[in-house]
Order: sequence, then C-alpha cells, then structure tokens
Amino acid sequence: MINMNEETFYEGGPAKSDLAVNLIAALTILGLPFTFAAVVRSLWLRYKITNKRITIEGGWFGKNKTQVSLSNIVEIRSIPRGFGSYGDMVLILNDGSKVEMKSLALFRDKQKFIEENMLKRTQTLNLNEVEGFATKS
Repeated sequence: MINMNEETFYEGGPAKSDLAVNLIAALTILGLPFTFAAVVRSLWLRYKITNKRITIEGGWFGKNKTQVSLSNIVEIRSIPRGFGSYGDMVLILNDGSKVEMKSLALFRDKQKFIEENMLKRTQTLNLNEVEGFATKS
C-alpha cells in the first residue's frame, strides 16, 4: 500500500537487454543456465522504487516479496553489466544484511535517486536526538 505522500520513481521488471544478451548466449551449451535464469527473471521479477521504500517481488512464480525502507539502507554498491546498458545493485542494510537487485535498466539513475532520498530521510529531524524537553515516562 502506498502512502499519500509516497512517489513512485520506477515500477517494472529487469532490463530487456539482459534477456536479449542471455538468449544470444543460449546458442552455446554453456550459456543455457544463464538463459534460463534471465527468462525466470523477466517473467517473475518486479521492482518498485519509491521515495520511501524499495519493493522486490520475485522468486518462483513471483511468490516472494521483500520491502526495504530507505532509512534502513547504509550503503549501495553497483556494477554495470551488458556493456553498461544495465547493472546489478546490492543494498547493504543497517543490520549487515544484503539485498540484491539484478538486471536494472538505467541503474545509475536509480542509484542516484535512492541515495538522494536516503540523504533526505537522514536530514529530517530525529526526535530521539532532541534534548532539553521533558517527557513523561
């Protein structure tokens, strides 16, 4: 469910060029496992990136759903694939766990958007850090 002030930046599946590159790789027997993985990704993997969270729906028949709040992300690591037309991202969370996002088209733009919104979330006033006000126990 989307909050009223939550804006969707990207909603869709993995890069189509990932599927194309791996279908070409299917011409060799060694490329068949990669082709199968790319077909499964293109059928059942879906991303949704908003200014507050990232939702990943995937798994066999798209049955797994993972949501990550931008305030839980500590670091983003990315690597280009497919001659730079798409890439993979790893989100490192504040508890040390990692969430992978594979085959993202225009991944540099998505990484920039996520990092900008991470900074906005950390710049907002944290009421737990405010001192000098009396509170009831």
